[in-house]
Amino acid sequence: MELHLHWPHRMQHQVDWPAAAVSGFAAGAVLMVLELAWAAAGGRSPWATSYNIAAIVMGRELLQSPVFSIGIVILALAIHYALGIVFGLLLGSLLSNYLPGWGPVEVTSVGAVFGLALYALDFYLLAPLFPWIAELRGGPAFMAHLVFGMSAALLYWKLQRRGAKR
Repeated sequence: MELHLHWPHRMQHQVDWPAAAVSGFAAGAVLMVLELAWAAAGGRSPWATSYNIAAIVMGRELLQSPVFSIGIVILALAIHYALGIVFGLLLGSLLSNYLPGWGPVEVTSVGAVFGLALYALDFYLLAPLFPWIAELRGGPAFMAHLVFGMSAALLYWKLQRRGAKR
């Protein structure tokens, strides 16, 4: 007797890499706008998050600089968007196997879980490497990561080319 394993149809779909990258980039923009709005509403400098992100590359000493620098903001934007694209690609690869049978509610739910996992990664697992990032933990960062995951997932669901086969 032969045993035949049939892979579900969901395993036959290819990741739409451009859609995944654009989704991560756009969701990163949404996250950034939320962070800026919450910083302003909380009476914090809108550039504080940029300095925290740039310090990942430039070192903690950067956080002691009281002077605004457009170069630091540009570096932070580059890091932020690069990470958004990477996480968009990761989320797209996770979703691509399930999209044919899923609607926006399911996709957005997976995106929410993904955003929560990113929050845990950013603010707990990586905190020993970048302790100043742990200072940003809290409701606004939690919500921003949740919205990032949901936005990236829904955008990928809308943008990806259906029917792409491996």
